[in-house]
Amino acid sequence: MNLSDSLHSTEFLKKEAYFLEHGKLCVKIGKIEKGVLRGFVYNSEGDEITTHFYQEGDMVVGSFLPNTQMTMSIQAMEDCQISIANYAEVMSYVNKDREITEIITREFQKLNNQLQSRLVSLLNLTSLEKYERFLKDYPGLLNRIPHYYIANYLGITPTQLSRARKQFSQQM
Repeated sequence: MNLSDSLHSTEFLKKEAYFLEHGKLCVKIGKIEKGVLRGFVYNSEGDEITTHFYQEGDMVVGSFLPNTQMTMSIQAMEDCQISIANYAEVMSYVNKDREITEIITREFQKLNNQLQSRLVSLLNLTSLEKYERFLKDYPGLLNRIPHYYIANYLGITPTQLSRARKQFSQQM
């Protein structure tokens, strides 16, 4: 068994349970073995804004720094199995253990790319283009999560999503 394996345990989350919650400290990091989670924040009116989806193979972390207060929540969209570790402990091995450093670097780059893709999408794309980007960024999620969360993530209404889906299917 290598070092990165010895740091992990398994956590099971039921649908709608929280992996991490707004206002609490970010003390754990995880990798999804089974299931889907969503990250979200609250806007000034108290409405939830979906910021991210996590699926099998994704690293789940609520902050780029351990032991900081969460500004978002991460909730299970379906029953999940997650390999978890103490975030601070994992980070203490970065730059000391090559395998852990490579994993963290690769996963943080992936998260950063997904966040940048989302920003570009929200600011510059039509509803159809946003939908196409979602399908590219999150293959296989379309029929696993309620469409109102997808619309919320894309920054469009469920009606706009329905129109974009129709347009997309007519192009095929």
